[in-house]
Amino acid sequence: MSADKKILPRHIAIIMDGNNRWSKQNNNSQLSGHRKGALQARSITNYCVDLEIEYLTLFVFSSENWLRPKKEVSSLMALFLSVLQRREINKLHERNIRINFIGERSRFPQKLRNQMQITEDLTKKNTGLTINVAANYGGRWDIANATKEIALKVKRGSLEIEEINQELLQKHVSLGDIAEPDLCIRTGGEKRISNFLLWQFAYTELYFTETFWPDFSEKEFDLALDDYAKRQRRFGMVSEQVES
Repeated sequence: MSADKKILPRHIAIIMDGNNRWSKQNNNSQLSGHRKGALQARSITNYCVDLEIEYLTLFVFSSENWLRPKKEVSSLMALFLSVLQRREINKLHERNIRINFIGERSRFPQKLRNQMQITEDLTKKNTGLTINVAANYGGRWDIANATKEIALKVKRGSLEIEEINQELLQKHVSLGDIAEPDLCIRTGGEKRISNFLLWQFAYTELYFTETFWPDFSEKEFDLALDDYAKRQRRFGMVSEQVES
């Protein structure tokens, strides 16, 4: 079944896993998998534009990834910076893509933080696909940070405890102002969400594939979309209610 725009997800999240294992499988250097993965992210992004997907959220660097060997982390920071160079970002800007970063930025080098801000400022008025780049992001951090913001409002007297509810928390977590992810794709064979968008994934459909991220082609992406199209999303209701 080909991708049908009537049943395509509005918002797709991707856990791009398997770069290092791809490198080992192909007897390449460790960073080669990350470089190939960055190229694949560009390809999938452009495909989402063609399909008129509204939102794409990519798990680029988790808050736990700092635990990796220092050499790998340094290489990833350099790669991240190279991807955000003006020439690369201009290509996305020309396709009317808006780029947004979620996560705790203070731990990144200042040069990288500056480039993230430049990228957001350049693309903020674009009206096509929105790419949310999750960098130094963790779902538990996200919820804790939202709770801290709410607690501060209570402390200052601008919010009553009785006003705290799910809708309020929703407004304070990352991506709280856009449609929640309809579909999460994880590549690389692992079947877990690894502390990604814990609040936002309440009713997200999950799709797991054995394919390593550097090999995740448009054809593989279509398989995920076809699988999603066959599912019935009930949101707590029974099938008869959804069908009617």
